[in-house]
Amino acid sequence: MSQKGVLLVNLGSPDSPSVPDVRKYLREFLMDGRVLDAPWPVRWCVVNLTILPKRPVESAEAYQKVWTLEGSPLVVTSRHVQRELQRRLGDHLTVELAMRYQNPGIESALLNLRSKGVQELLVFPLFPHYAMSSFETAVVRVQELAARLAPEMRLEIAAPFYRDPDYIAALVAGASDYLKSGYDHLLFSFHGLPERHLRKADPTGAHCLQAANCCETPSIAHDTCYRAQCFATVRAFVEQAGLPSQKVSISFQSRLGRDPWLKPYTDHELERLAQSGVKKLLVMCPAFVADCLETLEEIAMRGRESFIESGGETFTFIPCLNEHPRWLDALEKMVRVYFYDP
Repeated sequence: MSQKGVLLVNLGSPDSPSVPDVRKYLREFLMDGRVLDAPWPVRWCVVNLTILPKRPVESAEAYQKVWTLEGSPLVVTSRHVQRELQRRLGDHLTVELAMRYQNPGIESALLNLRSKGVQELLVFPLFPHYAMSSFETAVVRVQELAARLAPEMRLEIAAPFYRDPDYIAALVAGASDYLKSGYDHLLFSFHGLPERHLRKADPTGAHCLQAANCCETPSIAHDTCYRAQCFATVRAFVEQAGLPSQKVSISFQSRLGRDPWLKPYTDHELERLAQSGVKKLLVMCPAFVADCLETLEEIAMRGRESFIESGGETFTFIPCLNEHPRWLDALEKMVRVYFYDP
């Protein structure tokens, strides 16, 4: 019987919050053609002549605000999840962790799996929703390296789990105490994408962003539509939690550059909600399964400051799933679906 393995893949983080390490991380991240999808010469000029001269200093300051004694919050939490999943699955499944960018690297993870005799590998991207700049780039990179380093290894790719009932139940469980505390509004802030990414991922070439209700109109485009999948997550959450729909809204954060990104923008929404009379605001970020720079610094710190300055009174960030027991239960169950557990 061939040995089986699981490779958990997340986005990544600098090795430290120092400017050189942040610059190295940003260069690898932004030079990915599925992230900054311009021709290579244009991408090189934008990254090296426009972004890298200044942004690493700003980003390093932000990383320093969230860095822990163990390291990057994203990597530390992901390692804890890996170890707990390994404990739950036992010795007959080997669980490795890799980041698409920087460390722990995909190459070292595949070599470890190969050295342990793994021939059947489940690649499990830790991205609930499909996007070319997260899910797709992680999968493609694993496939490229596996073909070179472990051609005998048979790969299976876990699908995005944006509406998996156990994932939704974990989100609701993680938010339940906050929802009981009394609030005026709950904002779901998802990581943003350039609108052109949705159009590129649309296999029909004629559905995504072609109408105001495109995400509610059935289409095969939804299989690779980040926006439609985000909406589906929120609908499932609202239904399971029994929330009034008028107290919930969706926005998109972390935009970069001048091209149009998915709207509404989170920073604009935080100001608008405060100015419209919302005093007690809850914010959660279901696109991330582990807290990271984008949730801890951009939302919980800068987002709170913006909301309060605009007239809000109470801003509460609901942590990501991290190591919540219901999330670990969901992850274990999703993995076991792919591998029969004798």
